Amino acid sequence: MAQRDMSVDPADRSDERHVDPNRTDEARLVGRTPVADAMSALLSRPDEIMLEIGATGELLVARLRAVIAALLLLLPLANALGGGTLRSTLVGLAGAVLINLFAQIWLPLARRSRRYRWLPFATSAFDVTATSAVLIVLAFNDVPAGLNSMVVWCGYLLAILLTALRGDGRTTLVAGALALAQYGALAAFALLTTAPEQLISSEHGIVTWSTQLQRLLLLGMGTLVTAVIVYRMQRLVEMSGTDGLTRLPNRTWLLHRIPRLLRAAREEGGSLTLALINLDHFKRVNDEAGHHVGDRVLRHVVSVLRDSAEPGEWLVRLGGEEFVLVMRKPIGTAWERVDALRRLVASRPFEVDRGADFIRVTFSAGLAGYPAEGLDLSALLGRADQRLQEAKREGRNRVIARDG
Repeated sequence: MAQRDMSVDPADRSDERHVDPNRTDEARLVGRTPVADAMSALLSRPDEIMLEIGATGELLVARLRAVIAALLLLLPLANALGGGTLRSTLVGLAGAVLINLFAQIWLPLARRSRRYRWLPFATSAFDVTATSAVLIVLAFNDVPAGLNSMVVWCGYLLAILLTALRGDGRTTLVAGALALAQYGALAAFALLTTAPEQLISSEHGIVTWSTQLQRLLLLGMGTLVTAVIVYRMQRLVEMSGTDGLTRLPNRTWLLHRIPRLLRAAREEGGSLTLALINLDHFKRVNDEAGHHVGDRVLRHVVSVLRDSAEPGEWLVRLGGEEFVLVMRKPIGTAWERVDALRRLVASRPFEVDRGADFIRVTFSAGLAGYPAEGLDLSALLGRADQRLQEAKREGRNRVIARDG
Protein backbone atom coordinates (compact mmCIF):
# COMPACT_ATOMS: atom_id res chain seq x y z
CA MET A 1 0.00 0.00 0.00
CA ALA A 2 1.21 3.48 -0.80
CA GLN A 3 2.22 5.92 1.88
CA ARG A 4 1.65 9.64 1.73
CA ASP A 5 3.95 11.88 3.78
CA MET A 6 1.49 14.35 5.25
CA SER A 7 2.36 16.46 8.26
CA VAL A 8 1.48 19.82 9.73
CA ASP A 9 2.48 23.43 10.21
CA PRO A 10 2.22 25.06 13.63
CA ALA A 11 -0.03 27.79 12.31
CA ASP A 12 -3.39 26.48 13.52
CA ARG A 13 -3.56 26.91 17.31
CA SER A 14 -7.18 27.85 17.76
CA ASP A 15 -8.58 25.18 20.10
CA GLU A 16 -6.50 25.14 23.28
CA ARG A 17 -7.22 22.06 25.36
CA HIS A 18 -5.08 19.66 27.46
CA VAL A 19 -5.16 16.10 28.91
CA ASP A 20 -3.45 13.74 31.27
CA PRO A 21 -2.12 10.83 29.18
CA ASN A 22 -2.34 8.51 32.15
CA ARG A 23 -6.06 9.02 32.29
CA THR A 24 -8.29 6.54 30.49
CA ASP A 25 -11.96 6.38 29.63
CA GLU A 26 -12.55 3.22 31.68
CA ALA A 27 -15.20 5.06 33.71
CA ARG A 28 -17.34 5.16 30.62
CA LEU A 29 -17.02 1.58 29.49
CA VAL A 30 -20.04 0.06 27.82
CA GLY A 31 -22.41 -1.48 30.36
CA ARG A 32 -21.49 0.82 33.23
CA THR A 33 -24.55 2.51 34.72
CA PRO A 34 -24.77 6.29 35.18
CA VAL A 35 -25.17 5.77 38.93
CA ALA A 36 -21.96 3.74 39.11
CA ASP A 37 -20.18 6.37 37.03
CA ALA A 38 -21.41 9.14 39.33
CA MET A 39 -20.36 7.27 42.48
CA SER A 40 -16.93 6.57 41.00
CA ALA A 41 -16.49 10.27 40.22
CA LEU A 42 -17.67 11.37 43.67
CA LEU A 43 -15.32 8.94 45.44
CA SER A 44 -12.33 9.95 43.31
CA ARG A 45 -9.94 12.82 43.92
CA PRO A 46 -11.04 15.81 41.78
CA ASP A 47 -8.85 17.05 38.94
CA GLU A 48 -6.60 20.10 39.23
CA ILE A 49 -9.16 22.64 38.05
CA MET A 50 -11.78 21.36 40.48
CA LEU A 51 -9.26 21.33 43.33
CA GLU A 52 -8.40 24.95 42.59
CA ILE A 53 -12.09 25.86 42.63
CA GLY A 54 -12.48 23.87 45.84
CA ALA A 55 -9.59 25.76 47.45
CA THR A 56 -11.32 29.09 46.90
CA GLY A 57 -14.56 27.52 48.12
CA GLU A 58 -12.86 26.33 51.31
CA LEU A 59 -11.65 29.87 51.97
CA LEU A 60 -15.16 31.23 51.36
CA VAL A 61 -16.60 28.69 53.81
CA ALA A 62 -13.95 29.61 56.38
CA ARG A 63 -14.83 33.29 56.12
CA LEU A 64 -18.54 32.54 56.37
CA ARG A 65 -17.89 30.31 59.39
CA ALA A 66 -15.96 33.12 61.09
CA VAL A 67 -18.85 35.56 60.55
CA ILE A 68 -21.45 33.08 61.84
CA ALA A 69 -19.26 32.25 64.84
CA ALA A 70 -18.99 35.94 65.70
CA LEU A 71 -22.78 36.30 65.53
CA LEU A 72 -23.15 33.33 67.89
CA LEU A 73 -21.61 35.46 70.63
CA LEU A 74 -24.82 37.49 70.61
CA LEU A 75 -26.98 34.50 71.54
CA PRO A 76 -25.87 34.24 75.21
CA LEU A 77 -26.50 37.97 75.55
CA ALA A 78 -29.98 37.57 74.07
CA ASN A 79 -30.62 34.64 76.39
CA ALA A 80 -29.63 36.67 79.45
CA LEU A 81 -31.74 39.66 78.40
CA GLY A 82 -34.66 37.34 77.73
CA GLY A 83 -34.68 36.01 81.27
CA GLY A 84 -32.57 32.89 80.77
CA THR A 85 -30.75 31.28 83.65
CA LEU A 86 -27.16 32.14 84.45
CA ARG A 87 -26.16 28.52 83.82
CA SER A 88 -27.66 28.40 80.33
CA THR A 89 -26.10 31.76 79.51
CA LEU A 90 -22.64 30.62 80.60
CA VAL A 91 -22.98 27.31 78.71
CA GLY A 92 -24.00 29.21 75.57
CA LEU A 93 -21.14 31.65 75.98
CA ALA A 94 -18.60 28.85 76.41
CA GLY A 95 -19.88 27.11 73.30
CA ALA A 96 -19.79 30.32 71.25
CA VAL A 97 -16.23 31.08 72.37
CA LEU A 98 -15.11 27.55 71.49
CA ILE A 99 -16.66 27.76 68.03
CA ASN A 100 -15.02 31.16 67.47
CA LEU A 101 -11.66 29.72 68.50
CA PHE A 102 -11.89 26.94 65.94
CA ALA A 103 -13.20 29.34 63.29
CA GLN A 104 -10.09 31.46 63.69
CA ILE A 105 -7.89 28.35 63.47
CA TRP A 106 -9.51 27.16 60.24
CA LEU A 107 -9.32 30.57 58.55
CA PRO A 108 -5.51 30.87 58.06
CA LEU A 109 -5.30 27.19 57.13
CA ALA A 110 -7.96 27.72 54.45
CA ARG A 111 -5.74 30.31 52.76
CA ARG A 112 -3.34 27.45 51.99
CA SER A 113 -5.86 24.63 51.73
CA ARG A 114 -4.16 23.11 48.67
CA ARG A 115 -1.24 22.28 50.97
CA TYR A 116 -3.48 20.53 53.51
CA ARG A 117 -5.50 17.89 51.67
CA TRP A 118 -7.19 16.83 54.90
CA LEU A 119 -8.56 20.31 55.64
CA PRO A 120 -11.94 20.07 53.81
CA PHE A 121 -12.69 16.80 55.60
CA ALA A 122 -11.65 18.19 59.00
CA THR A 123 -13.64 21.41 58.66
CA SER A 124 -16.73 19.59 57.35
CA ALA A 125 -16.53 17.16 60.28
CA PHE A 126 -16.14 20.12 62.64
CA ASP A 127 -19.25 21.86 61.27
CA VAL A 128 -21.32 18.69 61.69
CA THR A 129 -19.94 17.87 65.14
CA ALA A 130 -20.44 21.44 66.36
CA THR A 131 -24.14 21.13 65.47
CA SER A 132 -24.34 17.83 67.33
CA ALA A 133 -22.63 19.35 70.36
CA VAL A 134 -25.16 22.18 70.56
CA LEU A 135 -28.05 19.72 70.27
CA ILE A 136 -26.56 17.55 73.02
CA VAL A 137 -26.27 20.58 75.33
CA LEU A 138 -29.88 21.51 74.62
CA ALA A 139 -31.10 17.93 75.12
CA PHE A 140 -29.19 17.60 78.37
CA ASN A 141 -31.49 20.17 79.99
CA ASP A 142 -34.62 19.41 77.98
CA VAL A 143 -34.80 16.48 75.51
CA PRO A 144 -37.52 18.05 73.29
CA ALA A 145 -35.47 21.27 73.10
CA GLY A 146 -32.58 19.31 71.61
CA LEU A 147 -34.38 16.86 69.33
CA ASN A 148 -37.12 19.21 68.13
CA SER A 149 -34.97 22.30 67.63
CA MET A 150 -35.35 23.00 63.92
CA VAL A 151 -33.07 26.05 63.92
CA VAL A 152 -30.04 24.23 65.35
CA TRP A 153 -30.79 21.02 63.42
CA CYS A 154 -30.58 22.99 60.16
CA GLY A 155 -26.88 23.35 60.98
CA TYR A 156 -26.50 19.81 59.63
CA LEU A 157 -28.07 20.74 56.31
CA LEU A 158 -25.96 23.90 56.13
CA ALA A 159 -22.77 21.92 56.79
CA ILE A 160 -23.70 19.42 54.06
CA LEU A 161 -24.69 22.09 51.53
CA LEU A 162 -21.48 24.06 52.10
CA THR A 163 -19.44 21.05 50.95
CA ALA A 164 -20.65 21.82 47.41
CA LEU A 165 -18.38 24.89 47.45
CA ARG A 166 -15.39 22.62 47.99
CA GLY A 167 -16.02 20.75 44.74
CA ASP A 168 -15.07 17.39 46.25
CA GLY A 169 -17.80 14.75 46.43
CA ARG A 170 -15.90 12.88 49.10
CA THR A 171 -16.38 15.70 51.60
CA THR A 172 -20.11 15.75 50.84
CA LEU A 173 -20.44 12.03 51.49
CA VAL A 174 -18.33 12.24 54.66
CA ALA A 175 -20.35 15.17 56.04
CA GLY A 176 -23.66 13.49 55.20
CA ALA A 177 -22.65 10.16 56.71
CA LEU A 178 -21.32 11.85 59.84
CA ALA A 179 -24.50 13.89 60.27
CA LEU A 180 -26.68 10.80 59.89
CA ALA A 181 -24.54 8.81 62.34
CA GLN A 182 -24.30 11.51 65.00
CA TYR A 183 -27.91 12.65 64.92
CA GLY A 184 -29.17 9.07 64.60
CA ALA A 185 -27.16 8.08 67.67
CA LEU A 186 -28.38 11.12 69.61
CA ALA A 187 -32.03 10.50 68.75
CA ALA A 188 -31.88 6.75 69.46
CA PHE A 189 -30.12 7.27 72.80
CA ALA A 190 -32.63 9.90 73.92
CA LEU A 191 -35.69 7.90 72.87
CA LEU A 192 -34.43 4.68 74.44
CA THR A 193 -33.23 6.13 77.75
CA THR A 194 -35.70 8.95 78.47
CA ALA A 195 -38.97 8.51 80.30
CA PRO A 196 -42.04 9.09 78.07
CA GLU A 197 -43.22 12.09 80.11
CA GLN A 198 -39.85 13.80 79.56
CA LEU A 199 -40.33 13.57 75.79
CA ILE A 200 -43.26 15.98 75.95
CA SER A 201 -42.83 19.74 76.09
CA SER A 202 -45.42 22.49 75.83
CA GLU A 203 -42.85 24.71 74.12
CA HIS A 204 -41.05 22.24 71.84
CA GLY A 205 -43.67 19.56 71.23
CA ILE A 206 -43.45 15.76 71.46
CA VAL A 207 -40.39 13.73 70.50
CA THR A 208 -41.37 10.62 68.54
CA TRP A 209 -39.60 7.97 66.49
CA SER A 210 -41.57 9.11 63.46
CA THR A 211 -40.37 12.72 63.56
CA GLN A 212 -36.75 11.68 64.13
CA LEU A 213 -36.82 9.21 61.23
CA GLN A 214 -38.21 11.99 59.04
CA ARG A 215 -35.30 14.22 59.99
CA LEU A 216 -32.81 11.46 59.20
CA LEU A 217 -34.52 11.02 55.84
CA LEU A 218 -34.18 14.75 55.16
CA LEU A 219 -30.47 14.57 55.99
CA GLY A 220 -30.07 11.71 53.53
CA MET A 221 -31.97 13.64 50.86
CA GLY A 222 -29.87 16.75 51.50
CA THR A 223 -26.70 14.70 51.11
CA LEU A 224 -27.97 13.16 47.87
CA VAL A 225 -28.96 16.50 46.35
CA THR A 226 -25.64 18.10 47.30
CA ALA A 227 -23.71 15.14 45.89
CA VAL A 228 -25.59 15.46 42.59
CA ILE A 229 -24.74 19.18 42.49
CA VAL A 230 -21.05 18.41 43.08
CA TYR A 231 -21.08 15.70 40.42
CA ARG A 232 -22.68 18.08 37.93
CA MET A 233 -20.08 20.74 38.71
CA GLN A 234 -17.28 18.22 38.22
CA ARG A 235 -18.63 17.16 34.84
CA LEU A 236 -18.97 20.76 33.65
CA VAL A 237 -15.44 21.58 34.80
CA GLU A 238 -14.15 18.42 33.16
CA MET A 239 -15.72 19.42 29.86
CA SER A 240 -14.22 22.90 30.08
CA GLY A 241 -10.76 21.47 30.78
CA THR A 242 -10.82 18.57 28.33
CA ASP A 243 -10.36 18.55 24.58
CA GLY A 244 -13.53 17.24 22.99
CA LEU A 245 -11.74 15.58 20.06
CA THR A 246 -8.83 13.80 21.73
CA ARG A 247 -10.09 13.69 25.36
CA LEU A 248 -6.75 15.17 26.42
CA PRO A 249 -6.45 17.97 29.00
CA ASN A 250 -6.34 21.48 27.58
CA ARG A 251 -4.49 24.72 28.34
CA THR A 252 -6.85 25.51 31.22
CA TRP A 253 -5.78 22.32 32.94
CA LEU A 254 -2.14 23.08 32.17
CA LEU A 255 -2.37 26.57 33.66
CA HIS A 256 -3.67 25.10 36.92
CA ARG A 257 -1.39 22.06 37.05
CA ILE A 258 2.00 23.49 36.06
CA PRO A 259 2.45 25.85 39.06
CA ARG A 260 2.09 22.90 41.44
CA LEU A 261 4.49 20.76 39.40
CA LEU A 262 7.05 23.58 39.32
CA ARG A 263 6.69 24.15 43.06
CA ALA A 264 7.11 20.42 43.74
CA ALA A 265 10.21 20.31 41.54
CA ARG A 266 11.65 23.31 43.36
CA GLU A 267 10.95 21.95 46.85
CA GLU A 268 12.12 18.42 46.06
CA GLY A 269 15.10 19.46 43.94
CA GLY A 270 13.74 17.52 40.97
CA SER A 271 13.70 18.25 37.25
CA LEU A 272 10.86 19.15 34.92
CA THR A 273 10.94 19.39 31.13
CA LEU A 274 8.31 20.62 28.70
CA ALA A 275 8.26 19.34 25.13
CA LEU A 276 6.30 21.41 22.61
CA ILE A 277 5.21 18.96 19.90
CA ASN A 278 3.82 19.89 16.49
CA LEU A 279 2.74 17.44 13.78
CA ASP A 280 4.61 18.10 10.53
CA HIS A 281 2.64 19.42 7.53
CA PHE A 282 -0.69 18.64 9.15
CA LYS A 283 -2.42 21.35 7.13
CA ARG A 284 -1.69 19.24 4.06
CA VAL A 285 -3.63 16.36 5.63
CA ASN A 286 -6.70 18.55 6.08
CA ASP A 287 -6.38 20.06 2.60
CA GLU A 288 -5.85 16.80 0.72
CA ALA A 289 -7.76 14.25 2.81
CA GLY A 290 -10.33 16.44 4.54
CA HIS A 291 -10.83 17.64 8.10
CA HIS A 292 -12.64 14.44 9.08
CA VAL A 293 -9.57 12.38 8.22
CA GLY A 294 -7.41 15.01 9.92
CA ASP A 295 -9.36 14.54 13.13
CA ARG A 296 -8.87 10.78 12.90
CA VAL A 297 -5.14 11.29 12.38
CA LEU A 298 -4.98 13.41 15.54
CA ARG A 299 -6.78 10.73 17.54
CA HIS A 300 -4.43 8.11 16.09
CA VAL A 301 -1.33 10.03 17.20
CA VAL A 302 -2.80 10.63 20.66
CA SER A 303 -3.59 6.92 20.95
CA VAL A 304 0.02 6.00 20.10
CA LEU A 305 1.37 8.48 22.65
CA ARG A 306 -1.10 7.39 25.31
CA ASP A 307 -0.28 3.73 24.88
CA SER A 308 3.39 4.46 25.53
CA ALA A 309 2.82 6.90 28.42
CA GLU A 310 5.06 6.56 31.47
CA PRO A 311 4.41 7.58 35.10
CA GLY A 312 5.16 11.24 35.72
CA GLU A 313 4.15 12.36 32.21
CA TRP A 314 1.24 14.56 31.15
CA LEU A 315 0.14 15.05 27.56
CA VAL A 316 -1.79 18.23 26.80
CA ARG A 317 -3.39 19.48 23.60
CA LEU A 318 -2.77 23.19 23.14
CA GLY A 319 -4.79 23.43 19.96
CA GLY A 320 -4.83 22.26 16.36
CA GLU A 321 -1.94 19.87 15.88
CA GLU A 322 0.14 21.21 18.77
CA PHE A 323 0.70 19.37 22.05
CA VAL A 324 2.76 19.71 25.20
CA LEU A 325 4.34 16.76 26.96
CA VAL A 326 5.33 17.50 30.57
CA MET A 327 7.94 15.16 32.02
CA ARG A 328 9.57 14.82 35.42
CA LYS A 329 12.96 14.32 33.82
CA PRO A 330 16.10 16.36 33.20
CA ILE A 331 16.27 17.75 29.70
CA GLY A 332 18.83 15.21 28.45
CA THR A 333 16.74 12.22 29.49
CA ALA A 334 13.62 13.99 28.23
CA TRP A 335 15.22 14.43 24.80
CA GLU A 336 15.85 10.68 24.57
CA ARG A 337 12.26 10.01 25.61
CA VAL A 338 10.68 12.42 23.09
CA ASP A 339 12.96 11.27 20.29
CA ALA A 340 11.90 7.68 20.97
CA LEU A 341 8.27 8.81 20.76
CA ARG A 342 9.05 10.58 17.48
CA ARG A 343 10.40 7.37 15.99
CA LEU A 344 7.43 5.41 17.37
CA VAL A 345 4.86 7.74 15.81
CA ALA A 346 6.71 7.67 12.48
CA SER A 347 6.68 3.86 12.56
CA ARG A 348 2.88 3.74 13.04
CA PRO A 349 1.31 5.18 9.86
CA PHE A 350 -2.39 5.86 9.92
CA GLU A 351 -4.59 3.66 7.74
CA VAL A 352 -7.42 5.79 6.36
CA ASP A 353 -9.64 2.79 5.53
CA ARG A 354 -9.09 -0.94 5.34
CA GLY A 355 -7.11 -1.56 2.19
CA ALA A 356 -6.66 2.17 1.53
CA ASP A 357 -3.53 4.31 1.59
CA PHE A 358 -1.54 4.95 4.74
CA ILE A 359 -0.76 8.44 5.98
CA ARG A 360 2.70 8.62 7.49
CA VAL A 361 2.74 11.09 10.38
CA THR A 362 5.83 12.70 11.88
CA PHE A 363 6.34 15.46 14.40
CA SER A 364 8.89 18.06 15.40
CA ALA A 365 9.52 19.10 18.99
CA GLY A 366 11.36 21.68 21.03
CA LEU A 367 12.27 21.14 24.68
CA ALA A 368 12.83 23.47 27.63
CA GLY A 369 13.88 22.53 31.14
CA TYR A 370 13.01 23.95 34.54
CA PRO A 371 14.60 25.86 36.24
CA ALA A 372 17.58 26.57 33.99
CA GLU A 373 15.54 27.75 31.01
CA GLY A 374 12.46 29.24 32.61
CA LEU A 375 10.76 29.65 35.97
CA ASP A 376 7.16 29.64 34.77
CA LEU A 377 4.98 28.18 32.05
CA SER A 378 5.20 31.19 29.76
CA ALA A 379 9.01 31.25 29.78
CA LEU A 380 9.30 27.50 29.28
CA LEU A 381 6.82 27.46 26.39
CA GLY A 382 8.60 30.42 24.81
CA ARG A 383 11.98 28.66 24.89
CA ALA A 384 10.47 25.38 23.69
CA ASP A 385 8.75 27.18 20.80
CA GLN A 386 12.05 28.72 19.68
CA ARG A 387 13.57 25.26 19.46
CA LEU A 388 10.48 23.86 17.75
CA GLN A 389 10.82 26.50 15.02
CA GLU A 390 14.49 25.61 14.68
CA ALA A 391 13.54 21.94 14.24
CA LYS A 392 11.18 22.93 11.44
CA ARG A 393 13.81 25.08 9.74
CA GLU A 394 16.21 22.16 9.82
CA GLY A 395 13.79 19.92 7.95
CA ARG A 396 11.22 18.76 10.53
CA ASN A 397 10.84 15.27 12.01
CA ARG A 398 13.39 15.98 14.74
CA VAL A 399 13.67 16.96 18.40
CA ILE A 400 15.85 19.84 19.60
CA ALA A 401 16.75 20.41 23.23
CA ARG A 402 19.66 22.86 22.86
CA ASP A 403 20.04 26.19 21.14
CA GLY A 404 21.91 25.99 17.83
